[in-house]
Amino acid sequence: MLNLKEKDKPIIQKLLEAGCCARCILRFCCLNVQGAYRQPAQETMKELKAFITVKENPKHQESVALPSTQENNESHDVAASEAPADPPSKRAKLDLSEIAAGQLEDQDSHVCVVCLGILQHLCGTEQATKIAETVKNENYEFDTLVLSVSLPAQLCVREHSCWLHVKKEVREKGLVLDKDDVIQVKEAFKWIMHGLVSKELKGVAVVTKSMFEVGVAFTHLETDSDCHFLAKSCPDCFKPTKNKQSVFTRMAVVKALEKISDATFLQHYPCPPPQPASCCLPQDVQCLHMSVFIAGRYNKFCRSLPQTPWVIDGERKMESSVEELIAAPILSAFRADGFNFSSSGREDVDVRTLGNGRPFTMELLNPHRSRFTKVDIKQLQEDINKLSDKIRVRDLQMVTRDAMSRMKEGEEEKTKSYMALVWTQKPIQRQDIVFIDDIKDLTLDQKTPLRVLHRRALAVRQRVVHSMSTRFVDSHHFYLGLKTQAGTYVKEFVHGDFGRTKPNLCQLLKTDVDILELDVESVDVDWPPTIPE
Repeated sequence: MLNLKEKDKPIIQKLLEAGCCARCILRFCCLNVQGAYRQPAQETMKELKAFITVKENPKHQESVALPSTQENNESHDVAASEAPADPPSKRAKLDLSEIAAGQLEDQDSHVCVVCLGILQHLCGTEQATKIAETVKNENYEFDTLVLSVSLPAQLCVREHSCWLHVKKEVREKGLVLDKDDVIQVKEAFKWIMHGLVSKELKGVAVVTKSMFEVGVAFTHLETDSDCHFLAKSCPDCFKPTKNKQSVFTRMAVVKALEKISDATFLQHYPCPPPQPASCCLPQDVQCLHMSVFIAGRYNKFCRSLPQTPWVIDGERKMESSVEELIAAPILSAFRADGFNFSSSGREDVDVRTLGNGRPFTMELLNPHRSRFTKVDIKQLQEDINKLSDKIRVRDLQMVTRDAMSRMKEGEEEKTKSYMALVWTQKPIQRQDIVFIDDIKDLTLDQKTPLRVLHRRALAVRQRVVHSMSTRFVDSHHFYLGLKTQAGTYVKEFVHGDFGRTKPNLCQLLKTDVDILELDVESVDVDWPPTIPE
């Protein structure tokens, strides 16, 4: 039973005249009882009919509980036969109610002028079944879901038009009705559909926040032009963007309606809105699982393996990469649509990464599987390590998006240790290099290296070499150990990069120097947490 009030009668009558459906009438009456929207629309229409035809009782002006249709009809018949003739003013009121009641009977044959049929014909058991079938066919793992709804932007224009239609009537009656109190179409749709979808999915909870989202969208080409007048009245609200097919987004339309005056609106758009010939069209149901994140550390033992796919001028240079060797088994296990790979720094193709390895994370996009135990993740790590002897992964684990920030913080704040095999043009002896061991916190000015200038902005960056150690090999070779600030270009420090890094090892040794081999021995980022073998 609807809990409507006497003050709602003029609103109901105006909206019936305009061609609104029963549920939109409830919205404009600001009825926030969810059960009222869930009952069949035909029953709601009958109750509205009973309500507007019942005589006003002065003792119960604030709230009127509606009798059943049958009881109302019987009492009305008795009253008609026994009561004396109504005065002219009262007869006029009754005639208006009868007209509205007649319009009510025809509502099912017309598409609602506000919701364009969404709350009339597109939010019932049939639609819930279609949504559930799509979800089942997509084969996701989930415990709960959130139902998102995308509505045509022109619904905002039509709702505003109907609001102006009832606004005058409300004011003339001395009543107060705030537009913000009107229940949104999207909210009413969810009230109706949540329980139906949950039932079709065997009791899966449909909630307001979940990792799994099921999207329902509607279009209505017939009324697409309803919004166009706003672009002339409020041009600042409609600016083209790269990712949007139309400037008439829902947000832009709402912003324009907030700025436009009632008078200007009424000059350009009919009030009430025109009757549509067709109902909204539902689009394909879209399922999307929020990204999940996995992290670990990798070692790279090969001097001919890039970290990421190496493509130059559209041509692939190497058959694989660290990223691909790690990602392939993980993508398969999570049944994800794609991924984003990131790491704490990167090594060149000819540089090995030893020690505890380099921290990395993967964002898995739209994973269809997301429930993994620690045993599952350990098995996944073993599967990765079986694929190739060029890399090895350790400490593999599920992480949160927030936890990933710790890795990024380490890129600039932490230190890294290297071991380089160095060649000198001038013959050297052991005592020629021992002074290097005493150098501490050497500040470098490094202009963007020539080899990375195609992908990094030209700039001079200050980096610190905290300490160095040497091990003599022969008259032209020695090993150089370095502990540096993250982001230091070690190769350029050794050979000088044509003077773009100062000071450099060439200047310190007063001879041309080059680097033959380089290994990353440690990346001093204490993340992700170590997992015992």
